Amino acid sequence: MVGVSKDAPEAQRKFKEKYQLPFPLLSDPDQKVHEAYGAFGEKTMYGKKVKGTLRTTVVIGPDGRIRKIFSNVKVDGHAQKVLEALG
Repeated sequence: MVGVSKDAPEAQRKFKEKYQLPFPLLSDPDQKVHEAYGAFGEKTMYGKKVKGTLRTTVVIGPDGRIRKIFSNVKVDGHAQKVLEALG
């Protein structure tokens, strides 16, 4: 498991420490990974259409194939849904 964000590595390090994350965080400042996995695009923010990060979880199997994509992720209950997808 890895996390990917546009944040700089130093900001990611602080976030990882604050939330005690047990997996690496990868920096994607040019959004190429975000775009490749459908995690960057148009969204509505405060009533306006803007381009930005779309909170997305992609489950990739050991064979490198995408097993499941969770779009428009909400934090509450999400971890359980991901665990069920892995089971």
